[in-house]
Amino acid sequence: MRRFVLDTSVFTNPHVFNQFGEDPAEGLHTFLQLARRCPAEFYMPLSVYDEFRTMRDLEELAADFETVVWIRSPRRFSLTIPSDVLYEFIYEVRRRIDRGLRIAEEHTKRAGAAADMPPEIITQLRERFREAMRKGLVDSREDVDAVLLALELDAELASADEGMRKLGNRMGIKLITADYLRRVMENLADGQGATQAG
Repeated sequence: MRRFVLDTSVFTNPHVFNQFGEDPAEGLHTFLQLARRCPAEFYMPLSVYDEFRTMRDLEELAADFETVVWIRSPRRFSLTIPSDVLYEFIYEVRRRIDRGLRIAEEHTKRAGAAADMPPEIITQLRERFREAMRKGLVDSREDVDAVLLALELDAELASADEGMRKLGNRMGIKLITADYLRRVMENLADGQGATQAG
């Protein structure tokens, strides 16, 4: 049986979530219906679930969600991670800090040269700094929990987050493109029906 570890991006990234429905309530309902038919197990770490619940109102569907999706954190104290992964992470963080500093210096010089500081300068600084510091990097406890749980369970990581996918790939974790999750679930459900009929 296939196992999937779900990241919040499956339910909050509009590009990904639209595969399940036009609005969040409809999409979540569609996901739950498909998950019930699909011969697979779905997991979400508690930290990710808590984050998800701050982004989406689950009150009406929380019990249904927890019936279909196992809420389970990784066993952090018993997992081992290759030291090479940690060294690469430290190198990447240091490289990003240096890039972020160069961007801040460049924008500071531009702001100093401007008589009136246009708001676009601050907006550009914020966008470029965020891009340099965060894009493609695992930068939250929730992200780490999802990657570690997928490692522990030998599950497929369903995420649109570039940093999580990059780390998961580096650690040999099975990945599923989040944009294809609905189709994969339908294919599994259809395959289950064909198996039962035959």
